[in-house]
Amino acid sequence: MTGPASAPRRRWKRRLLVLLLPVLAAGCCALPLMSTMNALTAVAAAGSATAVGIGDESGSAADIPPRMLTAYKKAATGIKGQVPRCRGMAWPVLAGIAKVESNHAAGRSISAAGDIRPRIYGVLLNGSGAGGNTTSFPDTDGGKWDGTASGERAVGPFQFLPSTWESTGRDGNGDGVRDPHNADDAALGAAVYLCGHGRDLSDGAQLRSAILQYNHSGAYADTVLGWISRYRSAGTPGRLSGSVATVVNAALAERGAPYSWGGGTTRGRSFGICCTPSGKSGVSVFGFDCSGLTLYAFAKAGIRLPHNADAQAAFGRRIPASAGQDALQAGDLVFFADGSGVIYHVGIALGNGTMVNAPRPGTVVRVDPIDAMSGYAGGARLL
Repeated sequence: MTGPASAPRRRWKRRLLVLLLPVLAAGCCALPLMSTMNALTAVAAAGSATAVGIGDESGSAADIPPRMLTAYKKAATGIKGQVPRCRGMAWPVLAGIAKVESNHAAGRSISAAGDIRPRIYGVLLNGSGAGGNTTSFPDTDGGKWDGTASGERAVGPFQFLPSTWESTGRDGNGDGVRDPHNADDAALGAAVYLCGHGRDLSDGAQLRSAILQYNHSGAYADTVLGWISRYRSAGTPGRLSGSVATVVNAALAERGAPYSWGGGTTRGRSFGICCTPSGKSGVSVFGFDCSGLTLYAFAKAGIRLPHNADAQAAFGRRIPASAGQDALQAGDLVFFADGSGVIYHVGIALGNGTMVNAPRPGTVVRVDPIDAMSGYAGGARLL
């Protein structure tokens, strides 16, 4: 139900939720009662981050060698010349893949031109079971790239099969050679492969699909998505000023704080209450839930918000979901609604499709893609 006729219904729901706050949720944000999070985006981009041990990270890209980071950024920019219809390609996507495939060519030297030595070779894919391979791949390159004519080995920092590199490889450094052992070439080739015929990688489901094309393993996709989330947080805004900087920096300073149902006050972290619709208690957890984090951060700028995601949607100038995520600016509230239109979750926008987020019980405050939560419902500008 949409349009003017639905407005009184939504206002009634909002008032009812606020009245029932002490009984049902004590002002918490929660998973929607009827409509749950999209498994492909929420579990992969949020849950996997904790699984790979990055929930308390600082958003640093310090584990990436500078020359490799340059290659990732160069490829993300250059992809438009290769796959014009591709959207959402960003260096954290490439960094997430390369982290899992080769740990960013760890232990190798990388020349100014991007050449990686010694070369990186995977196990011989002969079906022996070594390294998890159970299928034999016949040789396709005569050992040119993988160093053996006995079969196939994945090569380079992005671990391409020579047969795949033949069609996907690109000359990223302009030396006239497509070399999977060159950082620039390999990164651009990986960008082309992930983009396919023109994916929108800002969409969580399409991003996961691209990663699964790279490796048909759900666990692999979860791990890569976790690292992408980490590297995305490295690009959080650093030149904000005034009240926007106050709010954003206050929220970012709480990365690593445990999610606590009902937790968070204008003074900071607090113990929460019992219990979520699924029975999770915050009584013994010292931290924030989603609306507790936002009310704390905005209190730093002198703005008082209620401890309830749906009620917070009544504040500021609304930014409709139809305007798209690009309409959000750093410091805006970001809302997510269930199937009936009730706001069940809130975060703080950082720009570039990311937000400071307290996702759910068992996680921590961190930087996530906005697509990590389902039911994007626009935002609100209070600053």
